[in-house]
Amino acid sequence: MRQLWTSEDAAKATGGASKGNWTISGLSIDTRSLQWGDLFVPLKDARDGHDFIPQARAAGAGAVISENPNEQAPALIVKDSLQAMRDLAIAARVRSQAKRIAVTGSVGKTSLKEAISAICAASGSTHKSLKSFNNHWGVPLTLATMPADTNYGVFEVGMNHAGELSDLSPLISPHVAVITKIAPAHLAHFENVDAIAAAKAEVFDGLIEAGIAVLNRDDSYFDFLASKAASKDAKIISFGEHEDADIRILNAVAAPGDLRATLEISGVEYKLHLPLDGMHWIQNAACAIAATQAIGIDIETALKALSGFRALPGRGEAVDVKLDGKIFTLIDDSYNANPESMKAAISTLSSRANGRKIAVLGDMFELGKDELELHAALAGPLEAAGVSRVIVLGECMRSLKGALPREMRGAWCRDWSGALAALRNELQDGDTVLIKGSNATGLGHLVAAIRKEQKGVADVL
Repeated sequence: MRQLWTSEDAAKATGGASKGNWTISGLSIDTRSLQWGDLFVPLKDARDGHDFIPQARAAGAGAVISENPNEQAPALIVKDSLQAMRDLAIAARVRSQAKRIAVTGSVGKTSLKEAISAICAASGSTHKSLKSFNNHWGVPLTLATMPADTNYGVFEVGMNHAGELSDLSPLISPHVAVITKIAPAHLAHFENVDAIAAAKAEVFDGLIEAGIAVLNRDDSYFDFLASKAASKDAKIISFGEHEDADIRILNAVAAPGDLRATLEISGVEYKLHLPLDGMHWIQNAACAIAATQAIGIDIETALKALSGFRALPGRGEAVDVKLDGKIFTLIDDSYNANPESMKAAISTLSSRANGRKIAVLGDMFELGKDELELHAALAGPLEAAGVSRVIVLGECMRSLKGALPREMRGAWCRDWSGALAALRNELQDGDTVLIKGSNATGLGHLVAAIRKEQKGVADVL
């Protein structure tokens, strides 16, 4: 078992009192995913995590954190379990020499975090956020589980209200802060997109002295973000198609599962190849190269790592599957959605020259007063991408259906099972099907149901 924290070190880091002598190899806040030897951290939300301490012990927890002074050993007794995890996070950061990168933005955070991590892993020991652990508990949990000998740490940082990044970024104290792009997301919590940009700029609050900000030169908010970064004495590295971008994208072309571009960096041209769908991945790649170049990883190492990079399930992964005997290409972008990421996902269909294109789209949440207009505005990109039929899920998506030409209108569905039935009625051999919506629409269940039925498809393809 790899040693992450001893009882002595954990007590020192948190100011708590250890009961028993113990060593743990990881941290967990959920008994359902807890691994043997983990330290269980009981957080308080809809339920008090302390109620699950018996289950944590039964699942093999090496120790538990507890606010109950009478808790039996092995345990770490503290006043506040969330604060104790934050204290462990800070101690983990201080004891490590890792170069740390914080990734935020309105779109593409998780995908970019994975791309940066892939490059870092080709150069040294790398620790990264699991899934989308990017909030008030996800960031400290990720930091607290970082081994002392880590070379690179890559942390996704999210927010849905002002002040959140001002709290989380100093925990990480990143050497590099990345903002992917500013776009309409979480508008239900903000007055406008300007306010979103200001909240995202808070990521610079935690930068180390003489840190580096990586920014999208094509973003209309570039000048605003650059001024905010400069106010923290950060060096700025930009990426994009703009002629002034430090990493400039040239000659970008797309074919199914095959993206190519030239990157001009300091007057030298480099060839980029990605086995992915969607032109937005070229922007992601340029950003990932900028971020890793900022911590000293050479460009050739980055290009080689990206040449074998694959999208994650739910984040644009393209796979050939079979349903009801019909073979088709599934583009699984089901994890989450906002207007900008929807447009990017829809654009992935543009490179599909053969077969019909079908989109199964679910509601985008937290868009505020303009939510119906933002849904209806997807009609234009869908037409431009040559989509044949659009199946929609959720109340807001009714507005999109009404905005579509009649021949493109598929079924409106209340839930993912209805969308599955509608898709069965639409499918033909050789189709390409994009599935995307906010996570709470349940479209991930639709993807899982389709993939359950693909057994044997490899023998046919």
